[in-house]
Amino acid sequence: MEGAEPDAALGTVYLVGSGPGDPELLTVKARRLLEEADHVLHDKLPGPRIIDLLPEDRSEDVGKRAHGDRTPQSEINERLVELAREGKDVVRLKGGDSFVFGRGGEEAHHLASHGIPFEVVPAVTSAIAAPGVAGIPVTHRDHASTVSIVTGHEDPTKAESAVNWEALAETGGTIVVLMGVTRLPQYTSALHEAGMAADTPVALVERATWPNQQVATGTIETIADVRDEVGIEPPAVTVIGDVAGTRESVVEFLQNDYGNPAETTAQEPG
Repeated sequence: MEGAEPDAALGTVYLVGSGPGDPELLTVKARRLLEEADHVLHDKLPGPRIIDLLPEDRSEDVGKRAHGDRTPQSEINERLVELAREGKDVVRLKGGDSFVFGRGGEEAHHLASHGIPFEVVPAVTSAIAAPGVAGIPVTHRDHASTVSIVTGHEDPTKAESAVNWEALAETGGTIVVLMGVTRLPQYTSALHEAGMAADTPVALVERATWPNQQVATGTIETIADVRDEVGIEPPAVTVIGDVAGTRESVVEFLQNDYGNPAETTAQEPG
């Protein structure tokens, strides 16, 4: 109800982003809330090392499980309301930032419509972090002054795509596609048909900052074949544009805790 004070008996729901997956990239606030929460609802995208930090007796997996089963969003929404009405403080833990294609906005709306107090705890989005740890800046003074972040996995109930690939092809900046591994051939073809050069650099960063991070590079014309050759699987981020081509000059000296990027990189077939 507009203007009404929250019921003191209600718990608070915290919509928390976990970042790309490295526990050291959790915000200080996110880590504190995970330690203090009465209950944690999480999916798989926070990554194994962060999930391993969660107390088993206070954690609930509401993500995708074996055989492709997944918890419907409507059930997650209702579970958040149910727990808060029991007086519990709840962390809803998502990969990346929950307000960047994380359905955090939907959950916030549902909580507000049921009078549940909530707080948004931002995080490092994988749209920026994944290219970064692979040695790719999403902006560069010489190559890209704009960044477009789009989803490769739209609501299947939409009559048509809301992503204007033709307009994106004309921007001349960086395009970052989240959740787009499966539909990679479709949107790279759409960009090429819209006028993007066939030799435009493309990089795929799989499981960024996880122990098994993998990077593959190619071009608009070759990246679908490279994906299959290397075996890139979700979750992965696609980076399209000249910035993806700058990785080659820095990768030899790139140091991080996610393996040797030079050894996990594939170039164009042949």
